[in-house]
Amino acid sequence: MRKYGLAIAVVLMALNDSLAQFGRRTPEQDSIFARLQRQTRADHQNMMAQLGIKALRPGVSGNPQDANAANRDENKVNSYTLPDPLVLKNGKKIKTPQDWWQKRRPEIVEDFEKEIYGRLPPHIPTVQWKVVSSKDTVIANLPIKEKILRGVVDNSSFPSIKVEIELLVATPRPTTKPVPIVLEFGFIQSPFGNTPPVMPIGLGSAGEPTWKEQLIARGWGYAVIVPSSIQADNGAGLTEGIIGLVNQGKPRKPEDWGALRAWSWGASRALDYFETDQDIDAKRVAIEGLSRYGKATVVAMAFEPRFSLAFIGSSGAGGVKILRRVFGEQVENLASSGEYHWFCGNFIKYAGPLTPSDLPVDAHELVALCAPRPVFISSGSPQVEGQWVDAKGMFLGGVHAGPVYRLFGKKGLGTTQFPSLGTPLVEGDIAYRQHAGGHSTGPNWSTWIAWACRYWGECKYF
Repeated sequence: MRKYGLAIAVVLMALNDSLAQFGRRTPEQDSIFARLQRQTRADHQNMMAQLGIKALRPGVSGNPQDANAANRDENKVNSYTLPDPLVLKNGKKIKTPQDWWQKRRPEIVEDFEKEIYGRLPPHIPTVQWKVVSSKDTVIANLPIKEKILRGVVDNSSFPSIKVEIELLVATPRPTTKPVPIVLEFGFIQSPFGNTPPVMPIGLGSAGEPTWKEQLIARGWGYAVIVPSSIQADNGAGLTEGIIGLVNQGKPRKPEDWGALRAWSWGASRALDYFETDQDIDAKRVAIEGLSRYGKATVVAMAFEPRFSLAFIGSSGAGGVKILRRVFGEQVENLASSGEYHWFCGNFIKYAGPLTPSDLPVDAHELVALCAPRPVFISSGSPQVEGQWVDAKGMFLGGVHAGPVYRLFGKKGLGTTQFPSLGTPLVEGDIAYRQHAGGHSTGPNWSTWIAWACRYWGECKYF
C-alpha cells in the first residue's frame, strides 16, 4: 500500500525554506528527499515531453543579490494588456448577469481548466466521512466541541492507493442554532501519524487572540483541512493521492488537474460533510488559506459556489496576482519542477515557447469567477513579508475583477490607487488590506471578521 505521509513532511520542510526552524534533516530524510527530487524531475520531464517542449525559460530569483533577481521596482514594471472579463471571445460585450452565467463565465472557466488549473476527472471516487474522535474542550477558556474526522475515499478501483482526508471541526458550546464556520487549508495534530511541522499560517498579531479564539469568541466555528492528506505538495506525488488514485498510478495528461484543484476538491468534500452537521450553518461557510493555500483558497471559491466568503492570504502568482505583471514571482517559477504540480501540464507552455501574454485569462478573471460572492484579499508588509508575492499585483487582481461585481450591482474595491500600508479597503464586496506583518493572515483576521459580519449578521460576543 502506498503511504507518503513521512515523505510529505520532509518535502514540506524543505520547500518551506524553513529548515532552520525545524532543524537539520536526518540521513534517512535526506535520502527520501533526494528520491522525491529525482521522481519530481522525471515527472516534470515527462510532461514536457508530452507537450513537445525541450527547454523552459528560467525563473527569477527571490534573492535580491542574484543577477536574475525578481523585479522589485515599480518603475521597471512592464506594460501589459489584460483580457476583458466582460467581452466574449467573439468580441461582443456582455451587459447582463444572465449573459455572464450563460455565455462569458463558461468561456473563462474553460480557459482556466484547460490552460492553468486543469479539469476535474469525470468520475472521482466518493468520500465517506467518519468521526474519529469528539470531545468537549476549551480554547482560551471558551467552551468548544472539537471533532477529528477522516474522509475515506473509495479506492476499490485501485486499492494500492489509499486517500484519507484529515479534517478538524470546532464549534462553540453550547449552541442554540447552527453557526457559521471558517474552513482553513492548514495542519492539525493528526491522529493518523503523518502531521508535518506546523507552518506559521493564520497566527494572530502580537497581543491579539489567535484566529481560532477570535472566531469562537464571536460565536462562529472553525475547521482545518490538511491538503497533503488529499494530494502531495510535490511532483513525485502526482501518481499518488487523489490525482494518482483517479489515474490509477499513471502520470497525468496535459489537461489533468493539479494539486491546487485537488485541494479545492477536498474542500468541497468538507462542505459535503458540513451540510450533514447540525452544529454548522452550511450556507455560511468561508474558505481561508495563506501562500500556496491562498492560491487554493481562490481556486476553491471560484469553482465551488457553496462557499459564502473567501479570505485569500498572500496568494501571489498562481493566485490573485496579475500573471502578466513583471514583479516578484513569475510564471517561469510556477512552471518549474518545484511548483508545476500545482497546475495542469498545459500551464508549462507559458514558460516556453509561449509567454504570460499568451495566456487567454489572468488572475483578475479568477477573482471574477467568485462574483457576486464577497472576497477579501490579504497581504503582508513589503519590508517584513518581502515582495515576492507582489502585494500590488494582488490588489490589481481585485481592481480588474470589479466590473464583473458591478454587473451584479455589487461594489468593487472603490479605487484603482494602491493604498498605503494598513489601509483597509472594506466597503465593497471585494476587499483588500496590506497589514504590517509578515507572511501570515494573522494581523488581518480582526479586520476580516468585522467585514464578514456584514454578510453573516450580528456577531455574538461571549
